Amino acid sequence: MRWIPAVSCLASVALAALAAPLVAQSEVGKTVPIVMGPPDPEKRKPLRQPIYPDETPERFAAVDPTKPVTDFATALQQAYWTNPDMLASRSRLRSTDYRLPQARAAYGPRLSYQASYGWQRENQEQLFGGFSEAKAWSLVASAVMTQPLYSFGRNLAEERSAVSQIEFERARLRFGEGQVLFDAVTAYVGVVRDREGVRIAQENLDLLTRELADTRTRFRLRELTSTDLQQVETRYEFGNAQLLAARRAAVSSEARFLSIVGAPAGPLVQPNPLSMPVTTIEDAYALAEAQSPVIAAAYARERGSRAQHDATRADLMPRVDLRARADVGSSALAGNTLRQTSIRTDVVVSGPIFESGLRRARIGEASAANDADWRLIDAALRDSKAEVADAWSEWKTQSAATEHLKSSVAAAEAAYDGAMIQYRAGMRTTLDVLDLARDLLSARTSYNTAAANAYLAQARLLAAMGSLETGYLFPDEPRYDPLRHFEKVRDNSDIPLLTNSVRGLDSAFAGDIRARTPRDPSARVGTPGADPDLPGADPEPAPTPR
Repeated sequence: MRWIPAVSCLASVALAALAAPLVAQSEVGKTVPIVMGPPDPEKRKPLRQPIYPDETPERFAAVDPTKPVTDFATALQQAYWTNPDMLASRSRLRSTDYRLPQARAAYGPRLSYQASYGWQRENQEQLFGGFSEAKAWSLVASAVMTQPLYSFGRNLAEERSAVSQIEFERARLRFGEGQVLFDAVTAYVGVVRDREGVRIAQENLDLLTRELADTRTRFRLRELTSTDLQQVETRYEFGNAQLLAARRAAVSSEARFLSIVGAPAGPLVQPNPLSMPVTTIEDAYALAEAQSPVIAAAYARERGSRAQHDATRADLMPRVDLRARADVGSSALAGNTLRQTSIRTDVVVSGPIFESGLRRARIGEASAANDADWRLIDAALRDSKAEVADAWSEWKTQSAATEHLKSSVAAAEAAYDGAMIQYRAGMRTTLDVLDLARDLLSARTSYNTAAANAYLAQARLLAAMGSLETGYLFPDEPRYDPLRHFEKVRDNSDIPLLTNSVRGLDSAFAGDIRARTPRDPSARVGTPGADPDLPGADPEPAPTPR
């Protein structure tokens, strides 16, 4: 057991080393502490200035991030053009665009080379006995060109898979655009709501402050008891806490606004009214099915897996290629002084014979994967319809509640003003006045929250239908065009006449790529009670925001 003290000693030394401040050798015999933490802000320099893509409008590419945003349209468009998540999604789509020229390159020729230089020894048996020996350094070079002629649909299936991946990323981009715009709407409305909440809380505290001063005066005149004073002091302190909570919520909303929009919020005006492209929930269902990015992504994913199934099925068939090979080298018998060349051209037919069921298993896997993606179309339709129904119901309910709460605020203000007159005349107690003040605060706060929720529910409904886009919200403003980059790169690998000719031959065995119809029986079933007849709801669409 003699090793126990040694281990304890080593542990003590290690702990002492960890506990001691970190130091670094600066000069002989001198040490300086190593500062752990963020670098000095004065010493931090960006690697390069931020540069927005070329398609960004000039007024947003040169935007000053310290300049406050004050209007709704600028906030949404600035988030649309400069939000990092949005820029990343567009870059991801541009990277996916290159998959099509990669797939179309399979129709053209491929040329490869190989060169080697090494030592070679040859022994050749002679006719009358013995061997003739030759050894030398030799050089060999080869070039091989392969031109596909007929792949029984393999290459076309890969091209269709690439197109489906691009369509899927376009749908993801549209979903991301809608999400960023919805986040921008939420941030804008949140700042307006929470600033109004601070104002309501401040006015409530001012009201309680006046009431506390009046109560203290009447208490000194022996008109009220200490219980009355304590009741007012309780509500006053609670009002202070409510104001602090309201300020905290406002600060959080301001930070969220800066994160989404990329600039601080200035004196914000009320957000523009949102117009609704439909008047009934049935029309909302139909519009969502036609243009929802979630549903479009589900269809694109199914087409992609169907193309992969066609590619695996084509692997059972042979393929026909034109192959040319050229060789040049030296012979060891010639001592690396003479060269020999050869050129060979072949039409090569290749295909599988027996692989113990490997390709059949791959076909089964691809078929099941495609069936799963087909089912996910039904799931996307169900989820989309449920989201539309929930957002529609919330919009109608919150709109109706806003009208009632607006009337309740007017009634609460009148009741409080009347109670104060009665209180000074001795006809009301302190508790009566405090309860009415609390009712007034509750009514104003609820109205402020309901108005914001109604607006956000409408924006959520537009997003669920696939209409929360800059092309709909701001039809006269520029928007990002994903086809611009696609059209630029799609034909990069094409060879005139050759690519389309080989592609035409390959399409003879191609499968069907048309969109499949849903198989879910409940896809056409509406949500019961999703469109209630609510009083106060405005059935007329608001004007289009500008």
